[in-house]
Amino acid sequence: IRNIGILAHIDGGKTTTTERMLFYSGKTHVLGEVHHGNTVTDFLVQERERGITICSAAVSFDWRDHRINLLDTPGHIDFTMEVEQSLAAVDGTVVILDGSAGVEAQTVTVWNQADRHQLPRVVFVNKMDKDNADFEGCLQDLRKKLGVVPLPIQLPLMDKGKLAGIIDIISGTQVIFDRNSQGRLYNKVPLADAALMDAQDRLYELIDSLSGMDDQLAQAIIEADSMDNIDSKLIFQAIRACTMKQQIVPVLLGSAYKNIGVQLLMDAVLRYLPAPNERNQIYDCFGSDFVGKVSKVTHDKQRGPLSLIRVFRGTLKKGAKIVTAKGTSESIQRIYAPWADEYREVSSIGAGNIGLCAGPKSTVTGDLVVSNTTSLRNAFKKLNASNGSEEDNDLDEVLATKLSLQTVVPDAVYFCSIEPPSSAYQVALDNALKEIQREDPSLRVTYDETTMQTVLGGMGKLHLEIIKSRILTEYKIDVDLGALQIAYKETLEEPCRGSWTAEKEIAGHKQFVRMELTVHAMKRGEKFHLDNSPEAQENLKLIRPRQMSYVKKGSMAALERGPKLGGQLMDVAITLHNLTIGKGTADTFIMAATAQCVRHVLSSANVRLMEPIMQLEIVMPSEYLNSILADLGRRRCTVLDVTSRGHQHKVLRANAPLAELEDYSSEVRCISSGNASVSMEPNGYVLLNEMDEESAIRRAHGLE
Repeated sequence: IRNIGILAHIDGGKTTTTERMLFYSGKTHVLGEVHHGNTVTDFLVQERERGITICSAAVSFDWRDHRINLLDTPGHIDFTMEVEQSLAAVDGTVVILDGSAGVEAQTVTVWNQADRHQLPRVVFVNKMDKDNADFEGCLQDLRKKLGVVPLPIQLPLMDKGKLAGIIDIISGTQVIFDRNSQGRLYNKVPLADAALMDAQDRLYELIDSLSGMDDQLAQAIIEADSMDNIDSKLIFQAIRACTMKQQIVPVLLGSAYKNIGVQLLMDAVLRYLPAPNERNQIYDCFGSDFVGKVSKVTHDKQRGPLSLIRVFRGTLKKGAKIVTAKGTSESIQRIYAPWADEYREVSSIGAGNIGLCAGPKSTVTGDLVVSNTTSLRNAFKKLNASNGSEEDNDLDEVLATKLSLQTVVPDAVYFCSIEPPSSAYQVALDNALKEIQREDPSLRVTYDETTMQTVLGGMGKLHLEIIKSRILTEYKIDVDLGALQIAYKETLEEPCRGSWTAEKEIAGHKQFVRMELTVHAMKRGEKFHLDNSPEAQENLKLIRPRQMSYVKKGSMAALERGPKLGGQLMDVAITLHNLTIGKGTADTFIMAATAQCVRHVLSSANVRLMEPIMQLEIVMPSEYLNSILADLGRRRCTVLDVTSRGHQHKVLRANAPLAELEDYSSEVRCISSGNASVSMEPNGYVLLNEMDEESAIRRAHGLE
């Protein structure tokens, strides 16, 4: 079995490559094309209309006596969360580059995500049939921008400037694909003189760089005293070993659209990427008991919520009872083999496989699921023992750190209100949002009490548009989205100290809390501190730990809404000096009183707004550079650098405030007559000056 994900920048050719793999493995009999809207993995209406991937889709097929489970992932920054979820379920990835563009902005983002999950990678340089495709340029990009060691195992075979086939360096042959059978059949022909010499030189380079990392290969070279007759099996083993250790990245090439090189890519997946039992050794503590991880939740109209579960150890059978790490128990009613949006029922899934399970009601992305609580406890003991620590650590903490369960949810960039067409639809809308939020954790749904509206937070304009159109097509509710608001954050200039007393009688019990605290700026570290001075310690040591935890909860909750625009407070901490709690005071009252105290102190503090900054990457023909730079100058923008790509194109990187970038991509297209492309991703927050802050507040209140 191989579990792989496909990663790339927008329009790198992920979905097209996936379609070719399905076609050559005999799973489909027609080649799906993105522009015809008949692909297997892009099955949502919105995906087929726009020709982009939004949800990662799972398909499995057989190739050379192996089962490949493949996840096709989105390329747009708005759907980063989908990529993050998919990577938790795979053992290796294929990163696709556009041969004419090299490493692009989103390629770097997905590469860093794969680094976080420590996944071995194979690179496929796609679109080599384009006139301006540059294989050597892509290799340099990999070295420079990603800091990895690329290992080309193929070279392009050019005929009159067009891609005619592929030169396989290791076997010294050229591979020609048959046009008539849509590339299904291909011939391997030994290379002729000049090409053979070139391939031979490349092979020596390849063996030379490998022998520095792999001892067996180095030993064989020493014994043979030359690099000439090295067995190709030894080379394959060395490439595989170094790929697994992530020392190198094998690079292949081809053109998925022109049906060149996809079968060789599938062979490389089997040859160089790890099988499930070669990774995830951490789960050995469960022995032969079932353990798996929910990597995604989807909703189906007939079957209800379906959890995509990756099995690490043991077997998951139909009708089984499972327990999540949080302690809720679920039953598995049916198991389906993944095939995008069609379902084939199976009776069980074994270790290393992926399956869709109907039945679990409360599982969310990133949940660990086990067969019973006993096996979880035993595994927990083994993990603690392997740590060498005997003390009883918190179960959740050990699971989160050891089994990397926490999924990183990025901050929302845009907010907008959402309203149903009439109040009769309110309940249906709430349920629809709950379901979509369970599928997509990067969607934030909050209820704003001051305006009495439901507010959505998303990763970008496209993200929120897709949510709206999904609610219409899947739940038949025609919702109204309010104007897009930017997610400002707030911070403090100087510390501010204050005290607060809360007294109230509830159901005959007197509730009393008095406290004094300081809110101050702090870049990193713990957000809640106790005063270290002897007088303060005298007073604070009388407070019970449970009551103190409610004080902490209350103060953290108060930092979520700032006094100016209700934005989250950033780089701010609280120090507690004095606290008196009356006898019989309820915990919830302590929490509410703390939140009131923090808000009271903030209301008199000097709070400043911070706005989100986006990093832009604009690719354009050289002649439009000046007019785009002039336009950026009007948008409070900082240009980082301008580099050349090829002879005619320039790449401009810049930081710009999100407030200035509304509909920016269409404006760039206007300036460049449709020849430039923009990609942007969040890049932190900066302080606003007073004039910009006033206009931001006026805009947020609808006065501008």
